[in-house]
Amino acid sequence: MGRGRFARGFSRIKTRIGVHPRLSASNPFDHSMNHVEKSVAAIRAKFPDAVEEVIEFRGETTVVVKKPALVDVCRYLHDDPDLNYNYLADLAATDAYPDEPRFAVSLIPYAMAENARFRIKVYASGDEPELPTLTGVWRNADWFEREAWDMMGIKFTGHPDLRRLLMPADWVGHPHRKDYPLGYEEVQFSFNWREIDAKKPYAKE
Repeated sequence: MGRGRFARGFSRIKTRIGVHPRLSASNPFDHSMNHVEKSVAAIRAKFPDAVEEVIEFRGETTVVVKKPALVDVCRYLHDDPDLNYNYLADLAATDAYPDEPRFAVSLIPYAMAENARFRIKVYASGDEPELPTLTGVWRNADWFEREAWDMMGIKFTGHPDLRRLLMPADWVGHPHRKDYPLGYEEVQFSFNWREIDAKKPYAKE
């Protein structure tokens, strides 16, 4: 390829990638923002009373939102074409027992077209932990929420099929809670083999 053809080709490439369609003059946010920063700014502009805190730590962004606004914020992230968080990558719960609010649920919305993700966190009390379901926003929230119910006992109101996912249906309690009683079995090594072996309930003829 001659220099002229290479220069013209490079010029066309620059023209195609020079201006991102979502960073047009009609976009009210700073063009230097990345997609996550734009998303946080959009949430704050759209729901000024919903955001309790924004945490930046080691390159990760966490937006703490109030429980009543959770579904509206998530639906906005999903439905707005400039944000387009079309996939829920994860939803998990943590237990801060004995502190209150005891439970925190963190979810990771993901914008596939932008390869962008961040964390949304919402808190629930320890007395009757309850949050609205996100299955109406992301359908795959179904099993994530079932796992949080099964392991932590967090109820998701409006969930279409809230039942245990990992434990048997008649299991009592929620095993990932910090106050859940622990079982214990002594580990068998060469030095205590006979002692442990004598305690094992082998089948008898």
